[in-house]
Amino acid sequence: MNFSVSELSARAMYHWMVGLITPRPIAWVSTRSSAGHVNLAPFSFFNGVGAKPPCLMFCPANNDDGSPKDTLRNLTETGQFAVSIVNEAVVDAMNMTAGAFDHEVDEYDVAKIEKAACVTIDVPRVSDAIATFECELMQAIQLGTGPGGANLVIGHIRHLHVEDGLVADGRLKLRDLKTVGRMGGPLYCRTNDLFDLARPSQD
Repeated sequence: MNFSVSELSARAMYHWMVGLITPRPIAWVSTRSSAGHVNLAPFSFFNGVGAKPPCLMFCPANNDDGSPKDTLRNLTETGQFAVSIVNEAVVDAMNMTAGAFDHEVDEYDVAKIEKAACVTIDVPRVSDAIATFECELMQAIQLGTGPGGANLVIGHIRHLHVEDGLVADGRLKLRDLKTVGRMGGPLYCRTNDLFDLARPSQD
């Protein structure tokens, strides 16, 4: 089966993409508006960009009425945001923050999530998250317009929080993270079935 994507609606193409680009890590993004309203929301079009400089990206699509999501609105106002990593311990709380709430609603309160202070930015972070990246906005690029229009946010990582028990000799205990990934539709996946692959050698 193959077809031209120009034949598909944006909604149909979205379902093909989220069903095939899997698993996707989840950015649990915390922001504060210039008026002081806090927002917390998950995004699965998310990944690292590079380590020099240390950057990450995520893509908040527009609301159904074509307006920007609170996350995008807030971070363009203040230039700051925090990205917490989602594992099995917090996945239910994360899901509770995925709803379409009014701008003034604090999703931390909705999901009964404890806040912790960041070091370099005036944005709270998820206290129970295994890790959080404190970011300054590098670029927010409008890729599409109208309902579902795509936006690309690139953040410069300025500070990193990692749960103490997940670090040994300065390195992450990768098999203990228990991160979760987003699949298509309502499906998620665990990362508890890991395997090693040695890189090929020219020798």
